[in-house]
Amino acid sequence: MSKWILWVLLTLLTGSPFLSLGLIVLIIFVADRFTWQVLPSPVRLFKRFQRAGELAGTILTNPHERRARHELADIRVEQRRYAEAVDILKPNLEAGDEDVDTLYLLGVAYLGAGDAQRGELLLDEAAKLDPDHKLGGIDLERGRFRLKRGDVAGAVEALERYCRVRHGTVEGRYLLAKALSQAGRSAEAKQMRDLAWNEYVAAPRFQRRRERKWAWRARPSRPLMYAAAVALVLGLLASMLPRFGMTPDAYGPGGRYGAYGEPPSASGMEEYLGE
Repeated sequence: MSKWILWVLLTLLTGSPFLSLGLIVLIIFVADRFTWQVLPSPVRLFKRFQRAGELAGTILTNPHERRARHELADIRVEQRRYAEAVDILKPNLEAGDEDVDTLYLLGVAYLGAGDAQRGELLLDEAAKLDPDHKLGGIDLERGRFRLKRGDVAGAVEALERYCRVRHGTVEGRYLLAKALSQAGRSAEAKQMRDLAWNEYVAAPRFQRRRERKWAWRARPSRPLMYAAAVALVLGLLASMLPRFGMTPDAYGPGGRYGAYGEPPSASGMEEYLGE
């Protein structure tokens, strides 16, 4: 609603709905950069895209470059292109790379690609090498994908382990609350959402920036309050426009120069002077 009011307001000011739409996108991006920083950084996205192209070229030239394969697979997982990540990283495992990083990344890629059996098996092997890899990240990914495929009991088990390791996690507590809610444990789910919000409020600034979207999902009323406040301000601004003559009807039904948008004629000026 607030974006619609903003679009109407800018259309009144600029006279162009398309220019107004572009301005809205720019305003939202600039406001996000200087405030909440929820939207992904376009600079970072561009650099990741550029780096992925460089790595793909390296692999094309030298298919046995394992480091490039691992880095490119990591980018594809971040982009949620899981099947591509499997195809890129699987040759590393076949060549003998059985370190925890490879097992973890390939396990996540298999889970995202829909092969839960292989994904869980690889994460089991990674956990044997380092149970606390990425500060419990193995259990976080287990819980996330178990929840997606409907294994609610397994998701609760994995996410509870993760929350015990990562005490200040907002994402983990939100996902655990979602799993508890689907398991029919509504009271515990509400308690976990409240705990997620409290962890977010108490977290340092850099962590709040990273966890903000999960905190807002845990307590969605907060961003709605911000949106309502913005809509109220924009509505007040729109109501004040006629007082300053900034609407299309400010100069009468035909605009500034009359019905056809033409300037006053010379004969009209003579009649005026003759009076």
